[in-house]
Amino acid sequence: MKLLIFGDVFGKLGRAGVKAMLPKWRKKFSPDVVIANIENIAHGKGIGIKQINELCEAGVDIFTGGNHSLEGKDFDKVLDDETIPILRPANIPGAPGRGALVYEVKTTDKKLLVINLIGQVFMKPEYENPFLAADTILEEYGRSIPYKILDWHADATSEKTVMGWYLDGKVSAVFGTHSHVPTADAKILPHGTAYISDIGMTGPLNSVIGVEIEPSFLRFKNKEKTNMNPVEEGPIEVNAIFVEISEKSPETGKAVDIRHLRKIIPAGKI
Repeated sequence: MKLLIFGDVFGKLGRAGVKAMLPKWRKKFSPDVVIANIENIAHGKGIGIKQINELCEAGVDIFTGGNHSLEGKDFDKVLDDETIPILRPANIPGAPGRGALVYEVKTTDKKLLVINLIGQVFMKPEYENPFLAADTILEEYGRSIPYKILDWHADATSEKTVMGWYLDGKVSAVFGTHSHVPTADAKILPHGTAYISDIGMTGPLNSVIGVEIEPSFLRFKNKEKTNMNPVEEGPIEVNAIFVEISEKSPETGKAVDIRHLRKIIPAGKI
């Protein structure tokens, strides 16, 4: 099974980046499933059905989320709509929607279990224990489905790395999102789990993780509260991973390949 997974899709330019690169990477890698983290899809913060439909039409199959999934117009209705293959972190207590999804892969007769969890380190709200949540989900679904992946939406690279090692051999892939900055540690762990600490953002290149640069000076240097407006013009960075999972393992599909993909699209080239 081949997967193409886009990191945090940020606003207008992020959506444009996915639409530009998905056809090219589909031709090159022939993925069976395309996944995108979309907690920042609507104007850089939150989700929206209009933007989701835009990426559906572009060819994205499954949508994962994070701490901003509970924001945006009618987010609760979107998350509760079982006809939309969308997730939010399973360990957000009392949230609408679901944190795990069994997806019927159209190109094969296989099923893919997609899990979404959020970290606790450096996060303001108090989320439930993600390690225990992973155990619970895998106990419920894992034994019957060999293909299992986790969108691990966390801040600290230490916490991310621990989860990768904790789930090595229990899932096919653990991929980090949230920081918007790609890490150079894509690898296959000893027991066959593909891992990367953070895929990186798909969105405006000339920005501070997606938002305008100069107001960020005031926020960090002078401790001023400023508007965090998304950058909506200029070059785009597109970050994704390609993961291939073996079909030979009867219990947990072992990863045989993981590659970080990065493309800079110059301004005006879309």
